[in-house]
This record gives sequence, structure tokens and C-alpha cells, in this order.
Amino acid sequence: MKSFIGVALISVLFGACSPSGEAVNIQDLDRQFIDAWNNKNADKITSLLAEDVDFLQGNVHYKGKSDVAKQWVQATLPTLANLKTNVISSAADTRTAYEAGTFAVDVTTDVPNQPRGFGEGNFILLWKKGDDGAWKLSYAQLEDLPVQVKN
Repeated sequence: MKSFIGVALISVLFGACSPSGEAVNIQDLDRQFIDAWNNKNADKITSLLAEDVDFLQGNVHYKGKSDVAKQWVQATLPTLANLKTNVISSAADTRTAYEAGTFAVDVTTDVPNQPRGFGEGNFILLWKKGDDGAWKLSYAQLEDLPVQVKN
């Protein structure tokens, strides 16, 4: 019994000391994404996407880095500003991490005499660690309420 406890203790210690065995800081990953979004940095956002990323919003589903970058990032980035999130749930381990909660964003327009809007809803961002050790956004889901006119 003592040898089992010793082996278990050594395994835990080596696992805790190993950088590859540490859980990722999910707040840092999401902060990179949100900062890139608020800075309108489409290249940075796209670099954070996994090759097989899925994006869902209502009945819309985009699949793959190229499609998500084109249909979601490039198409909506110019019309949104000041993205903020309120995290309700999060977890991370050595291979996956997620945050979920609510979001709020300003909706802008280039059309003259059109009012600005305010959008809000729920989100989940799921990250996965690749074989190369890089963390990439693997799944994003937004469920938003109708945009409200901002006074």
C-alpha cells in the first residue's frame, strides 16, 4: 500500500511540474480574442481559430477556419464595437477550456441617419489545445436578442 501511495504522489508531483500538464488560463485566451475583436484585428482573430472551428448563431452554422473567418469575422467585425462579456461558467484542463455567459456589444452602421444599436445575448467559446501545443478557438456559439436602438 505504501508503494502505491508513493508512486501516486510522484506521478502527481511530476504532472504538476510539467508545463504540458497544466491547465490553460482561459481568461487569457478569451481576453486575447475580445481585445482583437475590439481592436478590429481580423488577422489576429483568424489566427486564433482552429482549422475545424464551428460557429453557431441561431440557425446559422459556419464550419472551418476559412468559412468562419469570412462569414462571421470579416462580415460582422466592421459593424460591432465595445464587446464585453460577463462570464457565468468556465473550466479548463490540459486539452480543453471554455467560458460561457452573456455578452453586450455596440452595433454601428455606415448608413446615414441610421441609429446606433445595442446587442446582447449568450455566448460560449470553447478552446482546444492542438498537437503543436497551440490553443485555438474550436467552437463559438452566440444566441442574441434582437438589437435595440441606442439612445
